[in-house]
Amino acid sequence: MVLRQQEKSCNVIFERELIKKMKEEEVNRCQIQEWYPKFKSMSIKTQIHELPESFVQYLLDSGPFLLPVSVLNEDALPNRIHNPEEEDDYQVSEGSDDESEKSSLPPSFPELELEIKESIKCLGGAIFPKLNWSAPKDSSWISTTGTLRCTSFSEIALLLRASDSLIHDLCHAYDSCSDKTLSRPQSFFLALRKWYPSLRPEMEFRCFVKDHNLVGISQREVTTFYPTILEKKNSLRVLIQEFFTENVSNRFESQNYTFDIYVTRDERIKIIDFNPWGAFTLPLLFNWEELEQNTREEDDGVDLRIVESQCVVRPGLKTAVPYDYLDTSPGSGWDQFLRNAEGELRQQSSEAGA
Repeated sequence: MVLRQQEKSCNVIFERELIKKMKEEEVNRCQIQEWYPKFKSMSIKTQIHELPESFVQYLLDSGPFLLPVSVLNEDALPNRIHNPEEEDDYQVSEGSDDESEKSSLPPSFPELELEIKESIKCLGGAIFPKLNWSAPKDSSWISTTGTLRCTSFSEIALLLRASDSLIHDLCHAYDSCSDKTLSRPQSFFLALRKWYPSLRPEMEFRCFVKDHNLVGISQREVTTFYPTILEKKNSLRVLIQEFFTENVSNRFESQNYTFDIYVTRDERIKIIDFNPWGAFTLPLLFNWEELEQNTREEDDGVDLRIVESQCVVRPGLKTAVPYDYLDTSPGSGWDQFLRNAEGELRQQSSEAGA
């Protein structure tokens, strides 16, 4: 246990040192509005909209959770998210001034909404959203489908407004840069990406590029064991390495970076995203120290790592609900659940050893 803790501490220290090497230009290249035009033919269909500053401020607003007023009748979501039992909290008291009344009114972005409606239509009627770098994966729990699938402006606004991870894009994108001069990007963009209901999560991979060489490939979904890709491991390695050599290595300007891909059923590869090397990018089945020290020669095979048994499944990287909702204090529901799970695990272990 002590050795494991020491190893973890060393990894944390190493990752902090690695973060300091980031440059603003490397982070900027990974913005979707920067890389997508160049790799459009080998990515998924996307429409990109520059966001007005008023909408950016709406996302940053820490006031009441108000959804924008829709200019379209087809939006069915309510304008306010609240508990009906707390309706009195949303009433304007007599004698309040006009400023207080105005502050409680939901915002409206008619031009942006109309543009987004047209883009959703062009993309087949359903999309998933992301800002310059990040998608609101942490707020999928709030949608009616439990996914990032959106068919209207209100659904998009709901996911963006409820997301904590997007605060990285809005406020902390350059915190990891050693040459930091900007506090935030000059402009923010909303990327609407075509929704594909039949995508297989086991066929998404993260590729690690160091000194312009592909040095590692990791299964992107590390919380599940997929037996079907075990037999494809070698062919997938060759396929991905060839794709990198032919389509990415000489076209993406950074020396060190990562990129996410999806392998289709007919073995075509689609680029999903580009990410900086280190910083807040997850190394998944690797750790940054071993990736940083990797000095693979051109003729060596790339290390492709997948979850090869149920025993090595990684825990979820993010919870499906906000951390504040997880009350693990003694006597709480989660505390009891964890105690029950631990007791059941001990019982299974003792029965297996009997």
